[in-house]
Amino acid sequence: MGITPTVVRQKEFSTKFRGFDVQEIDSFLEEVAKEIEDLNNKIEKTFVEKDRLNLENRGYREREDTMKESIIQSQKILDQMKENAEKTSQNIIAEAEIRAEKILSRAHNRLSQLHNDINELKRQRIQLEMQISSVLESHSKMIEITKDENKVADEADSTLKFLNHG
Repeated sequence: MGITPTVVRQKEFSTKFRGFDVQEIDSFLEEVAKEIEDLNNKIEKTFVEKDRLNLENRGYREREDTMKESIIQSQKILDQMKENAEKTSQNIIAEAEIRAEKILSRAHNRLSQLHNDINELKRQRIQLEMQISSVLESHSKMIEITKDENKVADEADSTLKFLNHG
């Protein structure tokens, strides 16, 4: 049986001749009972506080676990977003490179076409120069022939005039 404040208060001692002072014993027992009662109350409060703290601690641990899971999920999402962004950027770069290649190819084709056009124009210029030169030479010969014919005709006219005057 444990000692409780009630047990201490109700404890009775037998009295003998020349025994202890009953009032002093009762006063001491009342003091011990009060001390035990205070200690029991403190113990009770401590257990209640311990239970409250354990419950609060459990809540904190649950929140901590939830936060850890949230952080892990957030990190996974961030990693996924980073991976998606890298894939997207790689796709954009690949598309840009393809477009650049197409633009360069068209530019090279256009440049080649322009060189061909320039060469064709040069060939046509040379041909036209040759034709003009040929026409000029032909006209120059015709002028020479006409001059010669006019000279002969003038001499013939002079001879006719001389014959007519004479």
